[in-house]
Amino acid sequence: MIVVAGEALIDLVPRGAGALAALTPALGGGPFNTAVALGRLGSPAAFCSRVSRDGFGEALLDRLRESGVDVTSVQRGDEPTTLAVATVGADGSAAYSFYVEGTADRLFTAPEALAAGARAVSFGTCSLVLEPGASAYEELMRSASAQGVFTALDPNVRAGLIPDPDAYRARFRSWLPSVSLLKLSEEDARWLGGSPREWLTAGPAAVVVTRGGDGLTVFTRTGEEYAVPGERVRVVDTIGAGDTVNAALLHGLAARGALSDEGVDALGAEGWTGLLGFAARAAAITCSRAGAEPPYAHELEPKGV
Repeated sequence: MIVVAGEALIDLVPRGAGALAALTPALGGGPFNTAVALGRLGSPAAFCSRVSRDGFGEALLDRLRESGVDVTSVQRGDEPTTLAVATVGADGSAAYSFYVEGTADRLFTAPEALAAGARAVSFGTCSLVLEPGASAYEELMRSASAQGVFTALDPNVRAGLIPDPDAYRARFRSWLPSVSLLKLSEEDARWLGGSPREWLTAGPAAVVVTRGGDGLTVFTRTGEEYAVPGERVRVVDTIGAGDTVNAALLHGLAARGALSDEGVDALGAEGWTGLLGFAARAAAITCSRAGAEPPYAHELEPKGV
C-alpha cells in the first residue's frame, strides 16, 4: 500500500482566452492527482486527507474510488472545498490563485497510524503550507519516517500561499532528514535555493529534478547522476504532470522492490534510466490531455514499467 497524504481541491480551468474566459471545474490538488495516478497505474493506494462534505468533496471521493484508491482514512468536514483558479500560458504551463480560507482540507489532523500495510507515504503541495493542517502533515511525515516507512516529498511550491519564504525554506530543509525520495521541478529548486547534492547530505537517498519537456535527472547519495529526455507530445496543458511523475516513480520503485533507502541505492544505471523513462512517458500522456488526467497502465504498454 502506498499512502498519499495531502489536499484534494477543485481546479477552475479557463476554457478560452482572456481574464474573463469561462471556468470549468476540474478535480485536482497535487496529492489527489498523485493518488489517482497510482490507482490508475495499478498500485494499491490509499488517500489520507480531510475532504469537504459538499458536492465537490463527494466528486473528489468518487474519482478516488473509481481509480481504485482506498478512502477509508479520509476525514470529513462541513467546511467548503478549496478552490484553485488556473491560468494556462501559451506553452501549456499553469499558474494558480487559491481560495483557501476556512476550507475543509486545512483542518486535517494527524491519524494515530497509517493505513494497514503502508510501505510508502507521499507528501507535498499546499498541505505543507496551510496551517493548522501543515503541522499535522509534518507530524505524520516525521512519525512515518521514524517507523521506517519510505517517505516521498514533492514540495510543488505555490509561492502565492507562502507569506514568509525564508521561513518556509528553513522548514523545507528541516523535513529532509525524514525524506527518502525528494522530487521537485527546476523552478522549485531555484526558488528553494541549495542544490541536489546539498539536499542529499541532509537525508534523502535520491533527488529527482524534473525539467519539463527536457526530461528528468536523478542525483543519488551514492554519487550517481542519470538523466533521460522528455517524451515529445503535443502539450494541451501541464496540469498534473509533476503529480504523475510522483506516482510513476513510486509505482516503479514498488515494482522493483525498491521502496527503501537501500533499494534506491541498489538501482544503478539501468534501474534508474528505466524508471525515469517510465515517468517521462506517463507525464507526457498527462500533458496531452486537458486537466489532470493521468494514464492507465495499459496506455504505457508495451514498454510498461
